[in-house]
Amino acid sequence: MQDSDTIFDKILARQIPAAIVYEDNDVLAFKDIQPQAKIHVLVIPKRRATNLNDLKNQPASNLGAFMIGVAKAAEHLGLVEGGYRVVLNSGANAGQTVFYVHAHILGGEPLGTFGI
Repeated sequence: MQDSDTIFDKILARQIPAAIVYEDNDVLAFKDIQPQAKIHVLVIPKRRATNLNDLKNQPASNLGAFMIGVAKAAEHLGLVEGGYRVVLNSGANAGQTVFYVHAHILGGEPLGTFGI
């Protein structure tokens, strides 16, 4: 499912607005429109992949650049000292609703724990 017209494609192409909080050569980070924490930012790689599993078909350096971009965005948001959560949903059963790989950064307040 490689739909090149996702909302994230349009945000990356600047066809629709987003509250961008961080950008570098590899990633774009912007505020989630339905925040689940005091700070809730989405980070997308500039090299498109549909979901996390799709990244296995790309050079490992792409995944590394994506994860480094997530860490840089969290640092830019001032979340490193207090801590933050990174969530990656891969596929419909995991709750992925936009089929463009993305990481959720949540923080800015104490977060609950998962029973796992």
